[in-house]
Amino acid sequence: MSAAKQSDDRSGRSLTPMHEDVSAWYGDVVARAELADRGPAKGTMVIRPYGYAIWELLQRQLDDRFKATGHQNAYFPLFIPESYLRREAEHVEGFAPELAVVTHGGGKELDEPLVVRPTSETVIGEMFAKWISSYRDLPILINAWNNVVRWELRPRMFLRTTEFLWQEGHTAHADEADAMAETRRMFDVYDEFARNVAAIPMVRGEKTPGERFAGALRTFTIEGMMRDGKALQSGTSHYLGTNFARAFDITFQDEHNALQHAHTTSWGMSTRMIGAVILAHGDDRGLVLPPRLAPHQVVVVPIGRGDALAGTTAEAERLARRLRERGVRVHVDTRDQSPGFKFNDWELKGVPLRVELGPRDLEAGVVMLAQRVGDDDEDGRARKHRLTPDELVDGVGARLDAYHDLLVARAEAFRADRSATVDDRTTFDAQVAVGFAHALHCGEPACEEAIQERTRATPRCVPTEGPDETGVCIECGRPSAYGRRVVFARAY
Repeated sequence: MSAAKQSDDRSGRSLTPMHEDVSAWYGDVVARAELADRGPAKGTMVIRPYGYAIWELLQRQLDDRFKATGHQNAYFPLFIPESYLRREAEHVEGFAPELAVVTHGGGKELDEPLVVRPTSETVIGEMFAKWISSYRDLPILINAWNNVVRWELRPRMFLRTTEFLWQEGHTAHADEADAMAETRRMFDVYDEFARNVAAIPMVRGEKTPGERFAGALRTFTIEGMMRDGKALQSGTSHYLGTNFARAFDITFQDEHNALQHAHTTSWGMSTRMIGAVILAHGDDRGLVLPPRLAPHQVVVVPIGRGDALAGTTAEAERLARRLRERGVRVHVDTRDQSPGFKFNDWELKGVPLRVELGPRDLEAGVVMLAQRVGDDDEDGRARKHRLTPDELVDGVGARLDAYHDLLVARAEAFRADRSATVDDRTTFDAQVAVGFAHALHCGEPACEEAIQERTRATPRCVPTEGPDETGVCIECGRPSAYGRRVVFARAY
C-alpha cells in the first residue's frame, strides 16, 4: 500500500480519545487534521499546507522578535566537513550517535566525509573566525532559518524526526557579561513567545550539567507540560563560553591591542513547537489552536440549498471581507459537504471561532457563533451564541484575545494540578508518572541516571524563579546542590 493510501485510511477512521491513548490520539490528530504525513525516508515527514501555515505564523512572529532585538538573518551550508566537528571534542561526542555522514559524491569517494548539519556551531564558528578581528566587529548577532538532520531511532511527527525545520541563533561577544546577557535575553524571548503566541505557560530554568547542550557552559530551557503530564523542551539558549572560539580561533584585538577569544552563544526553537501546541491544548475532539497560531482564526459556514445557499454564501463572503479588514484570518467553507461534517472537521482542526449562517439567520439579521473550547454545554459541545454581524465584527478582536487568555489559564491550572513538591522516593516515583515533581537534587549525573532508569524521568531544569531551599537529594541523601528544588518529569 502506498504512503498516500495509508494517509487516506488513517484520516477515515475515528479519532482515538486522548484520555485513552495519548500516543494514538496524537498520530490520529496529525493525520486527520492534515498537519503532516510520513516521508518516504524513515524518520522524515512531509508538512502539509495546514501544518505549514502554522509554522509560517510561528516563524513570522518569532522572526519579528529576533529583528527587534538586533539580530540579522543569514544562511550557512547544509554540509560540514567532518573535521570541523572534531575540533570541539565535547560537541562531537554529544552528537555522534545522531550524525548523518556523506562519504560519496559525484560518483566517487570524497576526500573528506561531510556531515549533514545537526546544528551549525562549527561552520558558523569557522565563519566568525574570518569575520572578527577587532573588538569593533563585536557583537555579531546572527540567526538562521534552516533544516537540520539528527538520526532518530524512534521518530514522531514534529516531536522527533530525522530532518526538521528550526531557527538557530549564533552570536559572538567581547566578554562573558555581554554573552550571558544575550543568552538570557533570548531565553526571555522564547518564554514570552510561548506564552503570548502559543498560549503555553512554561517552566523557565537552567539545565543541570548532565542535561546541557554538548559544548555549552550553561543551558537555559523552557519546559511545557503536555496534557498527559509529560514535559516538552520547547526552546533552549546556550552560553558557550570560549569553547568554540578556542576550537575555531575566533579571536579579536581588544581596546588595548591584546588578543582575546570571543564569547559565543547559540539558541534555537524548532517545528517541535507545533507538537507542543498539539499536546498542550488538544482534547478528545482534536486540535485546539491558539488564535495567534491558527491559520484560520474564524471559519464561516454558509448553510442552505439552492438559491438559499447562494444567498447565505454571498452574505458569508461579505462578512469575511469585513473581518479581514479587522486583521482577522478568516475562511469561508463552501465545500460540497453537509454542515455537520464541516462543523466536526473544523473542531478537529482546532479553529478558535466558527460562524454559522443559515437562511433563517440571514432573514433575522444574525449569525450563530461557536467557540472551540471554554464555552461548552452539558455534552461537551460548543454552545452557540446569536449575534448580529456588527456585534461579531466589532467584538472579534476582544473575543480572540480572551480565547488566548483562556487557553493560558487552562494550561496553568492543569500544570498546577499535575505538579507537586515531594521529599521521599515513593512519592517522587508516583508523581513523575503523572506530572512534574519538585525535588531536591545533589546534581550528580549518577543520581540522574538512577532516577531515569527507575522512573524514566529526567531533571528538566533548575527553575530560575522560586523559593530558595536546601536539604538532601531525593535519590541519594547527599546535600542538595542548587539552592532550590529541581523539576523532574518524564519527557518527550
